[in-house]
Amino acid sequence: MPHVLNASPETCHWGFFDAAQAPVLTVASGETVVVHTVSGGPEVMPDGDGLDILPEHLDIQARSARPLPGHILTGPIAVDGAAPGDVIEVRFDAVTLRQNWGWNFIRPLAGTLPEDFPTGRQWTIPLDTDANEAALPWGDRLPLAPFFGVCGTAPPPEWGMVSSLHPRAFGGNLDLKELTAGTSLFLPVFVPGGNVSLGDGHAAQGDGEVNVTAIETALTGDITLTLHKEFSLPGPRAETPTHLIALGLDPSLDQAAKKALRAMIAWIGERVGLDAGEAYMLCSLAADLRVTQTVNGEKGVHCMLHRDRLAFAGG
Repeated sequence: MPHVLNASPETCHWGFFDAAQAPVLTVASGETVVVHTVSGGPEVMPDGDGLDILPEHLDIQARSARPLPGHILTGPIAVDGAAPGDVIEVRFDAVTLRQNWGWNFIRPLAGTLPEDFPTGRQWTIPLDTDANEAALPWGDRLPLAPFFGVCGTAPPPEWGMVSSLHPRAFGGNLDLKELTAGTSLFLPVFVPGGNVSLGDGHAAQGDGEVNVTAIETALTGDITLTLHKEFSLPGPRAETPTHLIALGLDPSLDQAAKKALRAMIAWIGERVGLDAGEAYMLCSLAADLRVTQTVNGEKGVHCMLHRDRLAFAGG
């Protein structure tokens, strides 16, 4: 039977990652955890009839400390035996909605176009859980593809408490919309146990997340945590059923693109033995550089390569 981790003031932390934080659950490698999450402070709560209000969401808002601006995260979850230098694979077996609404807002002086939108604006967006669609305010209906915007291990101890807003080497606020059911996220371990936390549920998001928010909502994730000691990583990467995804993070979008490309070149070499020049050529012919997000301080670019391009060597 999988472990179940409910969202509560005792199992959630608001706005931060911290190596000093004790895990709320420890599992063995290969075990599955059903993780419940919530999203947003009191300012996002709707007042419309027929919209689900989760009691634990209100309890967390009322009783949980909020030392830094950021997301409500469930965890941390430790993996027994994980040590600094290892890698934890977070496989998203299922990602499902917990409520029938989400929210989106424009934050003044933030986003990709802060100079164009100096005034804040907020929307409550009904979610049709049967049809798997969002009802947008202008009448369109948008298909849903839920994923967690934030998933990360604990940061290096010397970093102290860090905001969940900024993605780093430990993962965190990646906003990578490919992290849907069936995808694995690979995260470096910096503390014993690794200490995985997740949250920032998104019902749907475009690449870039340009106005700062997706359709933010409460999600449940069925995740399997697997410890890897046979390799190390300098930062997060992901594998979908069809693609390898190398991530680059940097305040400069140009530098983020270079980091993603260099990570993919190295990965191809590890996977199928191409030299750097051959892998660079393959990326130019077959890989796609995509903008993950432009709004989290550290901008994100991800390089996607279809697995078929490595099938010649069994990769």
